[in-house]
Amino acid sequence: MNKNIIITGALGLLGKSLTIELAKQGNNIIMLDIKSKDELKKNKNLNFVKNRINYIKCDVSNIKSVKRIDDSLKKKFQKIDVLINAAAVTDAVERNKNPKKSMFENYSVKDWNKSILGNLNSMFICSQVFGKRMIKYKKGSIINISSTYGIVGPDQSIYKNKKNKNLFFKSPSYPTSKGAVISFTKYLASYWGAKGIKVNCVSPGGIRNNQNKEFIKKYSAKTILGRMAETKDIVGIIKFLCSDDSSYITGSNIVVDGGWTAI
Repeated sequence: MNKNIIITGALGLLGKSLTIELAKQGNNIIMLDIKSKDELKKNKNLNFVKNRINYIKCDVSNIKSVKRIDDSLKKKFQKIDVLINAAAVTDAVERNKNPKKSMFENYSVKDWNKSILGNLNSMFICSQVFGKRMIKYKKGSIINISSTYGIVGPDQSIYKNKKNKNLFFKSPSYPTSKGAVISFTKYLASYWGAKGIKVNCVSPGGIRNNQNKEFIKKYSAKTILGRMAETKDIVGIIKFLCSDDSSYITGSNIVVDGGWTAI
């Protein structure tokens, strides 16, 4: 494709897979993430495409940092073709340490703000800053990552153990922020449509990532296809949205969930 593509949250599970697959297609990838560059060196697959990737450590929820990066990128990349807003603050079941803290009754304002600001501010700021670059060329694509939990409420029963006790509660802030991502996508698609910028959203189902066997079994049973997603399932649709084959798609929320939300 030979496009210049920015990926936020690029060292996350989905971000790394996107970087590799899009770089293999001949695109230049600008990876933005708050993590250390050492994390980049650990991944042998990323080294395979290192001539196509540019890693910049950045807090994408900080507008000053993003503007500084935009200024530095102008020297190397004349235009930005695609922005993938994949940065997110998640409360993943595999990282849960204190289930009572995640209960709505006990959920702190601090944790609420961290998730809301992390999931929405970064998307707003990066779309605003890099979108201005796209306007100059009257062409561009912005792809926002939401979640099935932005569409339906969390099923807290899948987080119970064999003794019917919740080992985890999906927090209120994650679904709230992901629902807002879908609304933001529709707003921006409408606002920038005449400028030649497409804005779409992808809502993945749960991606398999070292969760416990009981959770995987319960989650899979709720899908039509009977399994959790693999990163490649999500990457495929995003590659399509990056390509010119999706030139007549904008304002859409594409659900990739194995049928979770269909029944």
